[in-house]
Amino acid sequence: MQGVRVIFGATSQEIMDAAVLENIFLLVLVTLLSVVQNAFFALKVEKQCTGSNSKQHSAAFERLSCATRNCMDTYPTFLAVMWCAGICLSQAPAAFAGVIYLVVRQKYFVGYMGQTCQSIPGFLFGKRVLFFLSLMCIVGIINYLLLNYAGEDYKDYIQTITKAASTLLLLP
Repeated sequence: MQGVRVIFGATSQEIMDAAVLENIFLLVLVTLLSVVQNAFFALKVEKQCTGSNSKQHSAAFERLSCATRNCMDTYPTFLAVMWCAGICLSQAPAAFAGVIYLVVRQKYFVGYMGQTCQSIPGFLFGKRVLFFLSLMCIVGIINYLLLNYAGEDYKDYIQTITKAASTLLLLP
């Protein structure tokens, strides 16, 4: 008999795996959605690259290429702070902020396809979302340290505030 059998025939390892998956499932979905978005960006650049070689086409290719590079430069930071915020503090607000970031990044990319000045609102909004996720990380880490070294756990209070504050990301 493998493992210890618990209620309904599930092993303790299966229950633990389900609990871990439950705590990161939304983060995984947002990460996969971001991968699809990256593929979309790459296809747009490739499509623009294989077209005609007119001067207007060259300028559009440069804008698309620059927008893609800018998005890829911030991508590791986005993933790191989203996962850290989700694991250290609360999955749902971190995933919500991640989805908002992806929408804003799409707006930035599409804005860059027109004129570079049209991308500024997306850029500024993206910075705000990354700041929120970074703040979630810091608060989660501080709460963990307080729990381990001072015996104080404020996670429930912080999660309530974070869930309420995450909706403020929708404000322009």
